[in-house]
Amino acid sequence: MRARVDAGVLAVLVLFIGVVVTQFVVSDNLQSRHERRVARVEAARDANTAVLQHMTDAETGVRGFQLTGDKSFLQPYDQGRIGAFTSFDEIAGRTTDPTVLRLLTAERAAASRWLYAFAYPVVNAGVADPGYSQTGRGKELFDDVRTANAAVAEALQADMRRVNAADRRAARLAQMLFALLAIGFLAVTVALAAVARRLLLAPLEHMRMTLQRLSAGELSARAVPAGPAEMRAVIGTLNRLAAETQRLLAEDDARVASTELRQAVALALRETCEPAATACRVAELVGRALGADAVHSRIPVGGTDEVDVRWPDNAPPLPEWTVREVLAGEAGTVRVVPDVAGGVAVPIGGDADCPPGFIHVVRPDQPDWTADERRLLAAVAREVDHTVRQQRLQRRQARLITELRVLDERKDAFVATVTHELRTPLTSILGYTEMLADGDGGDLSPLQQRGVTAILRNAHRLQETVADLLLLDRANNTVGATTARVDLAEVMTALRTEFEPLARGRDLSVTGEAEQVFVDGDARQLERALRNLLDNAVKFTGPGGAVAYRLRAVDGAAVLTVTDTGIGIPEGDLAGLFTPFHRAANAMDQAVQGSGLGLAIVRNIVAEHGGSVTAESRLGQGSTFTVKLPAAEAPHPA
Repeated sequence: MRARVDAGVLAVLVLFIGVVVTQFVVSDNLQSRHERRVARVEAARDANTAVLQHMTDAETGVRGFQLTGDKSFLQPYDQGRIGAFTSFDEIAGRTTDPTVLRLLTAERAAASRWLYAFAYPVVNAGVADPGYSQTGRGKELFDDVRTANAAVAEALQADMRRVNAADRRAARLAQMLFALLAIGFLAVTVALAAVARRLLLAPLEHMRMTLQRLSAGELSARAVPAGPAEMRAVIGTLNRLAAETQRLLAEDDARVASTELRQAVALALRETCEPAATACRVAELVGRALGADAVHSRIPVGGTDEVDVRWPDNAPPLPEWTVREVLAGEAGTVRVVPDVAGGVAVPIGGDADCPPGFIHVVRPDQPDWTADERRLLAAVAREVDHTVRQQRLQRRQARLITELRVLDERKDAFVATVTHELRTPLTSILGYTEMLADGDGGDLSPLQQRGVTAILRNAHRLQETVADLLLLDRANNTVGATTARVDLAEVMTALRTEFEPLARGRDLSVTGEAEQVFVDGDARQLERALRNLLDNAVKFTGPGGAVAYRLRAVDGAAVLTVTDTGIGIPEGDLAGLFTPFHRAANAMDQAVQGSGLGLAIVRNIVAEHGGSVTAESRLGQGSTFTVKLPAAEAPHPA
């Protein structure tokens, strides 16, 4: 009978805990998922608002320059156009909704049309031109940008409504699940009550009948060989059953109280308030749940900062020797504090940057702590330790991000300064070296002539590197002097003719397939970007290899792929491939010359033209680079 009662109580407890834990986990996951999705859409909406603000700044700067010719108006223009396309990329990374992405492509194309048809011609003219004939067209194009931005904003709002509706459906489904679990819990409880009632009342009924029969003299000596002894045995059985039932009920109450305390502590730790107020709230919860007279806690927050609280406020502070004794214990292990009546403590581990902490509970009236109470205190300490560690990691991450941002700004300033300081001596070196190289050479020996030629060649190489650095400097970055409709097929054909002699000298084959696709942009800069891609393909491909390109129009975009059978790129280097000065490990191991700026320049030029560039590679098998640019209509015959 005891085994059956124990099994039934255990089943009820397991089911109850399962219901509570499932509800807590599912509700927390649903809430976290909803917050993440809402935050993602909100970030996309903020970025879309930033796009309109950046484009408005750029439009204001262009108009001011057009009217006055003052180049100071171009500062918000430069910042606005760069910021707008950065915000475009942020929106694309924040949403997966096909409608939003389609409208975002239209908005990006509208911004590019305004830049290439109005802004760049005004800026590249370099003088005030209030009567510019394309001003009306520029206003129409900018109105298209506003209309496209509003369409994206409306699509993001619709996406937000869909997210909220989907999350509400998921919440209703979870509520139905919890209702079914509650029904199951009630059914098991009713069944257990029926079984317990039968098991408890059967001995009592047997005792009642025995007493009645004894009083009536109906029991014979054989039926009740020892009447008082049998009575005492029945009463003893009932007493043991009552004691066992009371013990099980007490354990069940303790488990319920433990679960409620852990939930309350977790909720208090998730609240966004001051660390001291949170620590006081946790101390109060622990003290009231365990019936303690005083609770002391010291929680490391970050660095040397600690939150030292006690509950209630009038509780005496802990002696230093007690603190040292507690901190000397193993983190997460509940231990009895010597010489403190009814005192137990659990240390909280620190790390290299933060000292350890502890939770100390005093209960003189009930100095004996049960195993359940110890486990409860240890669970609370683990919850506090986990939350504090997460907060410390978030603070460190924020500090590192700030430091990286400062380093990036210093790097930009350093690059700008170095390139400026290098241009003046390079001009002198090139001038005098060209004078020596262009002379009749009568005063120079053949060895000296070769030295002058080497100086000139390397000075030109250094000059190209400085030009690359200037191009990567956002403050000086411009798309180009002229903006026109560019035939990419013609550009690729010219580049193929340019690289074929070099490829034959290295025993390589260069093949290509190009449809006639037009884009709006700077022909010189686009040629520079595509030349860098072909140059890299030839440079990193060994003798006997092949380089191929393919240009085609796909869904309103010009798509160019450049494929080689070269050394490939390690997987770990792909993420930073388009970062300035980044070079793959195998390229440095094989001593392939390069500054690490070519692909960064490709990315900047392509981004300035409203496009994107990606890379795929397998180590030892080759690489494929894909450039996508907004396509334009073919020009009308003259």
